[in-house]
Formats: sequence, structure tokens, C-alpha cells
Amino acid sequence: MLNADSERDFDAAFTSALQLRAGGLVIGNDPFFISRSEQLAALALHHAVPTIFQFRTFVAAGGLMSYGGNLTDLYRLAGVYTGRILKGEKPADLPVQQSTKVELILNLKTAKALRVSS
Repeated sequence: MLNADSERDFDAAFTSALQLRAGGLVIGNDPFFISRSEQLAALALHHAVPTIFQFRTFVAAGGLMSYGGNLTDLYRLAGVYTGRILKGEKPADLPVQQSTKVELILNLKTAKALRVSS
């Protein structure tokens, strides 16, 4: 497991992954990383490390792939819950819900650059 607590740690984490001969990286789901998708995608491509992240914003920024819930759907569920609470329902009475839409998104341009596709 490689840790990055600040942006200064990103390059060192990718360098460590290369030194450890990691076949790829999984970036954890954290608001800190979500807000830095473009920077992480650029570093992954620069270091030629296949990398996966939970949200499609990473792939849109040039990352290799993402696998996870649809962010729009997750926000919609949060809005529905908020609406129910504002209408008077008790939060403790609401059922636990989770997104039922899961997406696997691949960036073919990045895959070719990393030589992981033909």
C-alpha cells in the first residue's frame, strides 16, 4: 500500500510503485483524490503505470480506467433522501440504499499509450 497525504507525495508514490514493479495502482476513494483526478491521471500516464479509480472523471482526465457507481446517480439518491427528510420523514426510518448502476469505463487512447491494448 502506497500512501499520499499531500500533492507533494504523488510523484513519490508513483515512483515507489515503479520500484516495487507494481503491475498497476488502485487509487482509493477519497475526496482528496477525487478533486485531483487530472493530476493523478497525468502522473499515471507520465510514469506509465496502469491505474484505476472509482469515478469516470479520472478517465475523462486521461486515466486508464474507472469502476464504480455513477456519480450522478449517487447525488440523485442523496437528493431523494434529503427531500424525504425535508417532507418530515425521520432519517432513522429511511432504508439504506446504494447505487445499482456500476460503470466500467476504459480510456482506449491511454490504454494504447501504456501498451495494454492492441
